[in-house]
Amino acid sequence: MSTQELDPSRLAQTPVRSDQTQVENLPGALRGVVTLTLETRQAQRMVKGRPGSPDKPAIIGLIGFANLLRAIWHGARVDDPYADWWLVKVHEALHQADQAMQVQFEAVEFSLTAIEAISVTPGRSVRPVRTLLRFSNPYAYRGAQLIAAYDRLVRTVLTAQHIGVMVRNDAERLLALSARQLRHAFLSPMGYRLTGITRPELSQETAKQAQAQASMGEVPAEILSGELRAPHAPVRSIPASKLTQHVKL
Repeated sequence: MSTQELDPSRLAQTPVRSDQTQVENLPGALRGVVTLTLETRQAQRMVKGRPGSPDKPAIIGLIGFANLLRAIWHGARVDDPYADWWLVKVHEALHQADQAMQVQFEAVEFSLTAIEAISVTPGRSVRPVRTLLRFSNPYAYRGAQLIAAYDRLVRTVLTAQHIGVMVRNDAERLLALSARQLRHAFLSPMGYRLTGITRPELSQETAKQAQAQASMGEVPAEILSGELRAPHAPVRSIPASKLTQHVKL
């Protein structure tokens, strides 16, 4: 290696771009792994749902719910008041289903602990199923949390039935009810139409405004003013002109 290559004076003359230095001093993007672990077949079926057939209607699952949410989420980012309205509906539907399932779980759990001399631990799967989750918004993950709560309820109900605390008919009715509540929450994004309309445009008498109002109704005043938004609603950041680049329908 030559003396010239090791000359500190020459190395000191090498320019360093300030923007490059700033980038190198910043932490990189965050990457994480989210896994849903389920122990019952009933809960596992709620992930993919069931496609429709001539004999059986389709049943929406977590994947379908997440797909429906995609357009709503991006609409809310570009100041579509209808998207904000629908996110509020989704939030409320998930919350109601979660509350109902919690009440049901606590009732069954109480029956398992009512006998002082017997200690009961709900059954666990010897081979749980793990599903990797990759969603673009927090409400899809909230849906996954709801399935996890349903999975816990199923395990507890089946254990109560196994030891004679619940009769089969009562157990089946309770699980059917909780499954309907879960599916109802997953259907909450239905009815939204991606029109590209924004709050300022909603006050104008245009074809876009008429189309949006005809298909989805009149936006409540507190939604239109921005006073009411879903707790996990996105920050409005994407220009409306770029919406179609981010949403594939």
